[in-house]
Amino acid sequence: MTVEAFDVVDLIRTKRDKGVLTTEQINWLVDAYTRGYVADEQMSAMTMAIFLNGMEREEIRDLTLAMIASGETLSFEGLGKPTTDKHSTGGVGDKITLPLAPLVASFGVAVPQLSGRGLGHTGGTLDKLESIPGWRASLTNDEFYAQLDSVGAVICAAGSGLAPADRRLYSLRDITGTVESIPLIASSIMSKKIAEGTAALVLDVKFGSGAFMQDPARSRELAETMVRIGKDAGVKTVALLTNMNVPLGLAIGNANEVRESVEVLSGGGPADVVELTLALAREMLALAGQPDADVEGHLAGGQAMDTWRAMISAQGGDPDAALPVARETQRVVAERDGVLVAQHALPFGIPAWRLGAGRARKEDPVVHAAGIDLAVKPGDAVKKGDVLFTMHTDESARFERALEALEGAYVIGDEGSALDTGGPLIAGRVD
Repeated sequence: MTVEAFDVVDLIRTKRDKGVLTTEQINWLVDAYTRGYVADEQMSAMTMAIFLNGMEREEIRDLTLAMIASGETLSFEGLGKPTTDKHSTGGVGDKITLPLAPLVASFGVAVPQLSGRGLGHTGGTLDKLESIPGWRASLTNDEFYAQLDSVGAVICAAGSGLAPADRRLYSLRDITGTVESIPLIASSIMSKKIAEGTAALVLDVKFGSGAFMQDPARSRELAETMVRIGKDAGVKTVALLTNMNVPLGLAIGNANEVRESVEVLSGGGPADVVELTLALAREMLALAGQPDADVEGHLAGGQAMDTWRAMISAQGGDPDAALPVARETQRVVAERDGVLVAQHALPFGIPAWRLGAGRARKEDPVVHAAGIDLAVKPGDAVKKGDVLFTMHTDESARFERALEALEGAYVIGDEGSALDTGGPLIAGRVD
């Protein structure tokens, strides 16, 4: 019989009483939980203690490294090109990965973008791309490396071998009210990104109504924590703090967000989506050794679109295929003349979810054609009867609950009224 190095109850008491765990204790805890020796109820107590009392910088670093060590790691040393990646904390209408990955890859840089699916009101990149006929999210390691070499950009599902401890811990946090813990969020995100093997990482940390963390100060704290972890692990890391009080772009959903991304790659698209795509691309390319890259030129000149088409085709998708269209639509119009002064992200994300664009459980399917298309943004003048937005779904019975969630989602004011947007799109930078 194996004698364990520590007693989990002692470690729980240490964090409960605001103590500090050693590297050896954290390594043992993560390993013991991964192999099932530490039970879910014990780890639940530990995560709540961490949620209430926090962790020191060294503890967060050790937790991240222990979760990385729980599984396999990837390496791109033999690729022959620099690697750079982006991670967003998510929001409403956040489709930035779609135009960003091919844009950055068009400069000869490899972008290994391991992405996830949506749960709740925030959409998942894989769900969006699966609206393209034939496209597949799962690749073998050989396919993954081959595509990075030939195309430069890969957006696919992460393998189960990367940071399996985080996979178990995330599910536990989701049902124990500890999701919002900054040490646990930071170690979860960074363990997967560091295990992925990228040399450089740009973080898009959002705040506001539609963000995971609504408070700008808490978002900055999270950004600073993740940047420290990245640097401690030898990964060049910077973060942008971005505003998610207003939905990003005009499209919320899956297929309609793909359409909007293609518009951006074609040199058009909403100004806020273009602005954030370009800002993140500059940061990624600077970390990859190309600080003077002409990102605007590659959007306008078609290089980014060429890479998009190659990326989609390499994963079995047809970049020319028609995207799904919803069977039912319903428009919501302005009831008065005026100016749109507020458009809150969360109350638009929830109805898109209810229309079928998201899932309540991981196993639920999404309706790729479901979602909301916005016709106006804050600051736009409207006339009575003008369309404000259009809802899309395959089941008309879904409209009623979607409309319920839209109560208070937008405000039409008088000309000259102050806009309620929460400030500029890009609010800060952490390096």
